[in-house]
Amino acid sequence: MKLKLLALTIGACFAAPVLAQSSVTIYGILDAGIHINNSGNGTQTKMVSGIADGSRLGFKGTEDMGGGYKAIFNLEARVELDTGGNKAGNISDYQGYALTKGMDFPDFGSPALKGAAAQTLAGVRAGLQPKYNVNATTSAILNRGGGPDGGLFDRTAYVGLITPVGGILAGRMYTPAYEVFAMADTFEVGMAGTWGGITGGTGGLLTAGVAIRSNKSLQYRMELPNGIAAAVMYGFKNSGYVGLDKEFYAANVRYKAQGFDVGVGYNRGNNTDGSRGLVTAIVGGSYSMDAFKFFAGYKTMKNDNSILLPVFNDVWDSDILPGLKAGGVPAAVQAAWTSVFRTSIAKNFKLDATSYSLGLHYKIGEGRIMTSVSHQDDKTLSNSDATQYALGYDYNLSKRTDIYAVVAYIKNQNDGQYSPGAASAPGGFTERPGEAARTLQFGMRHRF
Repeated sequence: MKLKLLALTIGACFAAPVLAQSSVTIYGILDAGIHINNSGNGTQTKMVSGIADGSRLGFKGTEDMGGGYKAIFNLEARVELDTGGNKAGNISDYQGYALTKGMDFPDFGSPALKGAAAQTLAGVRAGLQPKYNVNATTSAILNRGGGPDGGLFDRTAYVGLITPVGGILAGRMYTPAYEVFAMADTFEVGMAGTWGGITGGTGGLLTAGVAIRSNKSLQYRMELPNGIAAAVMYGFKNSGYVGLDKEFYAANVRYKAQGFDVGVGYNRGNNTDGSRGLVTAIVGGSYSMDAFKFFAGYKTMKNDNSILLPVFNDVWDSDILPGLKAGGVPAAVQAAWTSVFRTSIAKNFKLDATSYSLGLHYKIGEGRIMTSVSHQDDKTLSNSDATQYALGYDYNLSKRTDIYAVVAYIKNQNDGQYSPGAASAPGGFTERPGEAARTLQFGMRHRF
């Protein structure tokens, strides 16, 4: 009864579009559980929304116009069950240090400058890698460059036309390379065992290894009867990685038949100055055989010219320097510290890595065992490799409801601070660089 009442209430808010459609569906996922993490001196226990799947509320519709033509739309909003809001952040509240490596602002032997240098470093760290609510904090900074705005339908928002020769979609959508990445992830881009927990750079979300979604994009998709499918995407200004690319190009080719669900994908972003931004290439997928389902994937990530550098250089100029001037820091020292900041951040934002993941599912009655091993090979000078091991169990209480439990362990190297996360939230960081992270999660998921 309550669900029907909710559907009627929301339907009234969208009265005009609903009446124009031949078929409209309200759907969602409600997922929450407990996250127990040991990645420092003590154990942190938290309630987390969206461990196996990001909790969401969605609307999708189809109008059949005949002759093989259909108009479609999809709107999908994030829902955080632990707060009732739509903002997620790092699960761990430890500080990340990779992006501020080398920022030892010289005090030139002055006690006063020593204190100012320490305060400046603390301020830069808080801005680059905040301890908690990383999405909300960094979004405020990124918006200065035209980045994500935290809109209501930030998961998916598009309209499209299906034709006899494929579909054309326009809006905010998953990128082709990420689509293949999800196919190759044993833990289906969720839980502590997701492959995404260690891909990207050591700077967390700010050095991500793939653009998950792209704003302001056009996509062409086609599927053939023999199981072959393909997608091509083009993003306009403020598309791609964190919504700041000048242009975004992506494509994939997939094959789903005879037990195989495999593909290859490629994403590339171009920065506002015309330089190449984040580039991601991936190959992988799964193969089902009786009670087994095997997963494998290999991914390359490279970003020598992060689009975020101009944004954070601007933050330094507009937020940090005025404070130094007001505090009486000499102009020569301000210039020296500015040079330290710009040199260090340009170096630390670089991403050059490869990664692989291997895993399997094994069905037992109404449940399945999931296990995987994933490795990140950092090819930058820091050589911050990471290896993740995960084991989980998922049991179906009914067609729409399941419960799950997973344990994961990440072995970090050098500057690595990777910590297991969830579908809706990154894990954040370990307490110290090079420290191992251990996580236990259990929760419940309901689909409607």
